[in-house]
Amino acid sequence: QLRLVESGGGLVHNGGSLGLSCAASGFTLDYYAIGWFRQAPGKEREGVSCISSSGLDTNYADSVKGRFTISKDNAKNTVYLQMNSLKPEDTAVYYCAAVGQPCDGLGPEEYNIWGQGTQVTVSS
Repeated sequence: QLRLVESGGGLVHNGGSLGLSCAASGFTLDYYAIGWFRQAPGKEREGVSCISSSGLDTNYADSVKGRFTISKDNAKNTVYLQMNSLKPEDTAVYYCAAVGQPCDGLGPEEYNIWGQGTQVTVSS
């Protein structure tokens, strides 16, 4: 069974930090790019960041550039999202997803495998 499992969400104060993990099982991330998405109540799912299968190429939404860092450890079959300087508007359910092609510019509908999501709440 192909699975992605997110962890690391929680409640943090404005300006705080959280680190999310996305662990894959049933397949290897060597051949998949990974994207992080988020969805706030009443809003559409939006792309946050993605990383190539090799881990060498990364992309970020303008709203998180300079604050979030995506990384990949293929040996651990895990992708990470380090989130610093968090703001209340970062509050959302965060999902990771896998796609077997370069992720630059891809929308959520292109991704094949999704995790269940983890809640991130930033208090003001």
